[in-house]
Amino acid sequence: MANTFFSDMINNHFNPAAVLDISQGGKVLVISDFHMGCGRRDDLAQNGVLLTEMLDHYYLNGDWTIVLNGDIEELQRFSLESIREQWPRLYQLFDKFNARGRLYKTLGNHDEQLIFEKKYPYALYDAVLIETGLIPLYVYHGHQSSKIYTNYNKLLQIGIRYLLKPLGVRNISSGRSPFRRFHVEKQAYDFSLAHNCISIIGHTHRPLFESLGRFEFIKFEIERLCRDYPVSLGEDRERIAEEVRALRADLGKLKRSEKRNAMRESLYGDDLPVPCLFNSGSAIGRRGINAIELDREKISLVYWFVQGEGKKFVNRGRYPVYILPGTKYCRTVLNQDRFEYVKARIELLGNPPEINTAWD
Repeated sequence: MANTFFSDMINNHFNPAAVLDISQGGKVLVISDFHMGCGRRDDLAQNGVLLTEMLDHYYLNGDWTIVLNGDIEELQRFSLESIREQWPRLYQLFDKFNARGRLYKTLGNHDEQLIFEKKYPYALYDAVLIETGLIPLYVYHGHQSSKIYTNYNKLLQIGIRYLLKPLGVRNISSGRSPFRRFHVEKQAYDFSLAHNCISIIGHTHRPLFESLGRFEFIKFEIERLCRDYPVSLGEDRERIAEEVRALRADLGKLKRSEKRNAMRESLYGDDLPVPCLFNSGSAIGRRGINAIELDREKISLVYWFVQGEGKKFVNRGRYPVYILPGTKYCRTVLNQDRFEYVKARIELLGNPPEINTAWD
C-alpha cells in the first residue's frame, strides 16, 4: 500500500495537472535539476554549454517537447534576476520551445517560489500527465514525498542562502544522502505501484530506469552475461569476460561510494522490482547530463557528455554513440524499452502472487 501522506499529496496537487498526449505521436524530453545560478558557485557552470547545445541543435531542431521537471532555477541561493542575466541563451531556448507550445515546467523545492513571480513567462505545474495510449505516466519533481520540503521549504531556503552560500557550500540535495534519496524513491515507487501508473521524478539526481539504479542494473547485466558466456566463442567470449570484469569493478566502486548495508538488499523490498519508477537524473553530473526520452512506443534513459570525458562504462564502447554534428558533444542510450513491455511487466508483477503450498 502506498504511503498515505504521499498519496494524499499527489491527489491534492495533481488536480488539475497539465496533460500531454503522445498516443498519436510526438517526442518528449524529460530533464530536471539544472540548479541555474548567477555564475559564482553555479552548479550548472560545468555542463552549461553542453546543455545549451543539445537543447538547441538536437531537441529544438528535432521538434521535441521538453518537460523541465523541477529545480531548474536555484532560487534558494540566487535571485531570478541574477540567474536570467547569467543564462540568457538558455532562456532564449525556453522561449522558442514555449512559442511552439512545446514547453512544460513543473515546480521543485528549489524553484517553487516562481509561483510568486507575476511576470514569469512560462506556465507552472505540480505535475504533467503524459498520455501514452497504454499506461498513464506522471512527471513530477519528487520532493512531494518529504514533509520537510513541503512544510518547511522557506526555512530551508533562508538557511541555504544566508548561512551555507557565504561559506561556499554548493547545492544540498537528497542526492547527497543515500538514505534520503532512497526514501524519496521508495515513496514514489509505492505511489506508482498502488495507482498502476508510471512515475518520472528528479530531485535525487540519481538516474533510474524501470525502478533500477546503476547498482541493481549491473547485477542483472552480470547475470545475463554469465548466461551468454558458455555458448559464446572466440572474440565474443573474450568480450564477455572483459565486460564482466569491468562491471565487477564498477560494482565494487558503487559499494564503497554508497557506504550502506542496505546495498545488499533490494531497494524496494521485491525480488522482482516492478518497472513503474523512472528518474531523469540531473543536468549537473560531474561527467555529463542524464535525461529521459519518450515517444508513443518507447521510453529511454539517455546520457549526454563531452567526447572523451564520459563515464568509463560508456567509453568502453558497448554503447553506440551519436556525435552532435560539428561539436564534441555526444549522446548515447543507456536503457530503452517499449511501453507495451513495461505495461505487461507492471500488470504481471504489480499484484502479490498467490502463495502455492503444494510443495509444503
